[in-house]
Amino acid sequence: MMALGISVTPQTTAGGPPTRIVLLLVDDLGWMDLGCQGNDFVDTPAIDRLAAEGMRFTDAYASGAVCSPTRCAIQSGQNQARIGITDFIPGHWRPFERVTTPRPRNALPLEAVTVAETLQRAGVTTGYLGKWHLGSAQQMGPAQQGYDLGVVIEGPHLPGRFRAVTGRKDFPQPKPGQFRTEYEAERASAFLREHRDEPFFLMVSPFAVHIPLAARSDLVAKYTTRAEERGASLPHPVYAALIEQTDDLVGVVVDTLDELGLTETTMLVVTSDNGGLHKRYDYRAAADDLVSTQAPLRGEKGTLYEGGIRVPWIVRYPVKSGSIGRTCSIPVVSHDLYPTFAAMAGAPLPTDQVLDGVDLLPLLDDPEAALPRTAIHWHYPHYHHDRPASALREGPFKLIEFLDGSGDVELYDLASDLGETRNLAAELPERSARMRRDLAAWRQEVTAAMPHPNPSFDPDRAAEWWSIGNGQPVQSDARRRFPPTEKH
Repeated sequence: MMALGISVTPQTTAGGPPTRIVLLLVDDLGWMDLGCQGNDFVDTPAIDRLAAEGMRFTDAYASGAVCSPTRCAIQSGQNQARIGITDFIPGHWRPFERVTTPRPRNALPLEAVTVAETLQRAGVTTGYLGKWHLGSAQQMGPAQQGYDLGVVIEGPHLPGRFRAVTGRKDFPQPKPGQFRTEYEAERASAFLREHRDEPFFLMVSPFAVHIPLAARSDLVAKYTTRAEERGASLPHPVYAALIEQTDDLVGVVVDTLDELGLTETTMLVVTSDNGGLHKRYDYRAAADDLVSTQAPLRGEKGTLYEGGIRVPWIVRYPVKSGSIGRTCSIPVVSHDLYPTFAAMAGAPLPTDQVLDGVDLLPLLDDPEAALPRTAIHWHYPHYHHDRPASALREGPFKLIEFLDGSGDVELYDLASDLGETRNLAAELPERSARMRRDLAAWRQEVTAAMPHPNPSFDPDRAAEWWSIGNGQPVQSDARRRFPPTEKH
């Protein structure tokens, strides 16, 4: 539902070109998964080209440690703690742990004014292709949230295993033998061709590089051989192949913009919804058990360490010539995309919805420009690959407060300790206490849902995972992915 009282304005910034934006949100792509980020194992020529022709943000963050929270933040411009989508939908359940964690909201509310609705009101044609994970595609999908074309693609990577949900009988379904990334690339190219003469915003959200891993056999063979030649155990060869297939998708978008003569006037953003996955926990003896490494970062998807929330972030927008071939170390976060895109379109922001993001366009002129905020916050009050926690980054310092009743606090200086190996909380007690108070005040401001003591706490069963969907235990080897709950 759109906010009332917002008038339509021209879809250009003053004296600028028509608004043309493509956002590619890759699923689970880690900070160290690309050539331009320092990975010399996987071939990613298309994304590397974008980094050379645009600006690479070195200190970029996903709004959440898993998918739905970040997707919520991108669509709403808000930290997802305000809305209550703090875990992937429907979330995990550990019924015998020390604390009971809050259930995430099961859909992005229709009353939220999305980035698509804001751009739509400014005369921009909007399109969505791929994974949604913010509610039912039929009742709460992108077509109900401001997207003129809302295509939710459901199912895994392999041919014949996925389908497009659109509500349109005439919309082309996948061809036989077509991988999901290939279909997503085909539909993205078709959208760009159809709307080449209009201002547009296209969000493409592939399911890659999420588990269960699957990729083209020729690419798997290529990386299996490469791993044998180098004696490398990570990344998993199928994961590496899936990254290259995703890069191929990006390449199709890049080539289409080139062919249509739109490269110079289109902002193209490539980023991820959370950090990379190191090791899956959910099924016993899975063939793709070990997935990747994000070293030198600590942690992985599902944690608030850097490996779980720091992500690749590349913006190519040739209109901003000062951004070409440069890097920016100013911290940015997913919910910054909303006000940035709105500023490009000259679109007024909703007056009855708090936005937590800030406009990043000044950084494309000057990568050292000051942004109007002092801190970035995260709230992940759930068990996943770590304990429930909140976090705060302020300048180079980052504080993590665990919410499992332990009282544990960790403080890191990322400027000197990117791997978060030295906890400074005891050495810097005043800074630690002040940042902890600031984090608590922020949680109160956004009415963040919190864990509570669990009356069913059973330390002997605390490691069990249960399915929220069917109310049954998940068949898992119950690896202890974080410090074990102790009896007391």
